[in-house]
Amino acid sequence: MRKATDTALVRAMDLPVALALLTRLPLPALPDSAFARQARAAWAFPLVGGGIALMAGAVGWIALALGLPETVAALLVLGAQILVTGAMHEDGLADSADGLWGGFSAERRLAIMRDSHTGTYGVLALILSLGLRWGALAGLIAAGHLWGALLAAAALSRAGLPALMAALPHARGDGLSHRVGRPGAATAALALALGLGAALTGAGFAAMLAALSGGVLVWGLAALARACIGGQTGDILGAAQQLGEIAVLLTLLALV
Repeated sequence: MRKATDTALVRAMDLPVALALLTRLPLPALPDSAFARQARAAWAFPLVGGGIALMAGAVGWIALALGLPETVAALLVLGAQILVTGAMHEDGLADSADGLWGGFSAERRLAIMRDSHTGTYGVLALILSLGLRWGALAGLIAAGHLWGALLAAAALSRAGLPALMAALPHARGDGLSHRVGRPGAATAALALALGLGAALTGAGFAAMLAALSGGVLVWGLAALARACIGGQTGDILGAAQQLGEIAVLLTLLALV
């Protein structure tokens, strides 16, 4: 059994741990020693994104093969992504919108973000997010970029999460993000490299501009989170993934 102090950059069990953290896929039971490396396993986040893209893309491909229009295929792709991830990123976006805009102190904002109820800001954020993703995906699918766009968006939007986790302190002393821990610079750098490599494979040079736009938006969120609540939480990370995905999809659509 590996010790909790395992400092290796990469382990074989990191990928299933990352899958357990970012999806709701039925996975075999993992040993406790694997979860002792949750923060270090974050390098595999873009690989998980690639897997999600393949599953969602298969749904879209089947829809198109059946003669369904691009708008319907795009909506089915979104539905597949939500099912695979358990809507955890969407939930984080809604909670972040409610908390960051609904409170006037860090303590109140964090309390709102922990509340299971969704407020007006959260509902509007979900409507805008899903609408933008749906519209962008429909346009990209119509232009023949189903697989490449999905791979680039899914990988890049998760590749930046370890960097955000490493750069910002925990805003609270409990919660999912606190339990996972903060990855080191090497883990964050490996995740970024893998995400960019996957995006370049799927979208070519356009992935560079997409990565830049996504990075700007995510670091804007990071600055806002630091100012409003003093750091990051699992909800902030979920919101970062959503904003990154939107930025990548819209950038790719603009470059088609």
